[in-house]
Amino acid sequence: MVGRVTAEDWRTASQEPVGLAPDPATTREAVVQVYAARVIGWRLRWQDTALVVRHRAPDMRWFGSAPELVAEKRGAGVEELIARIDKAAHSYPWVGEYTTWPGPNSNTFTAWVLRAVPELEADLPPTAIGKDYSGKKLVGPAPSGRGFQLSLFGLAGLTASAVEGFEVNVLGLTFGINPFDPSLKLPLVGRVGLARTFASRADEAVAEKNAL
Repeated sequence: MVGRVTAEDWRTASQEPVGLAPDPATTREAVVQVYAARVIGWRLRWQDTALVVRHRAPDMRWFGSAPELVAEKRGAGVEELIARIDKAAHSYPWVGEYTTWPGPNSNTFTAWVLRAVPELEADLPPTAIGKDYSGKKLVGPAPSGRGFQLSLFGLAGLTASAVEGFEVNVLGLTFGINPFDPSLKLPLVGRVGLARTFASRADEAVAEKNAL
């Protein structure tokens, strides 16, 4: 499907939160969530950096597109993960560069941070062009930080991971299958499978107690 986004579309599209983010006024435990949403590529503003911090609702619609939750961690140990996320964000090597295809772009930044915090076990959608861009580094960890990836400047590559499953990247388009989270991965379509579920810290505590 081919469409056109007008200036009026951008001005009127919803940016309201969708209710995925916990309310900080009532949530006392540390929480990390990773979202993904369909969005048109952004241009790097003249004499600006590609990394911009905005203090808005984290789960807001991306100009009408509702975000989905791809990873969540809560409770004990999450403060340490947050510190590592902050450190990784500040060490991003392409802060002054932005290329919609094949990267580096916003998906490249997200994958860079996730590689530094593999405990999040985040599986970015196959539509996230740029997640496989790793510059001149041909072999390294998968975007989730688990398993490995062979990538040729984000244009072609292979990924094998207990989080992502098995992926083939052809000109930035991802094809794959994930037997660990039963689903297919297709270009443009995205992930095809059952909705993901994330256990709360209370659920994990019950599971740990029952395992004793």
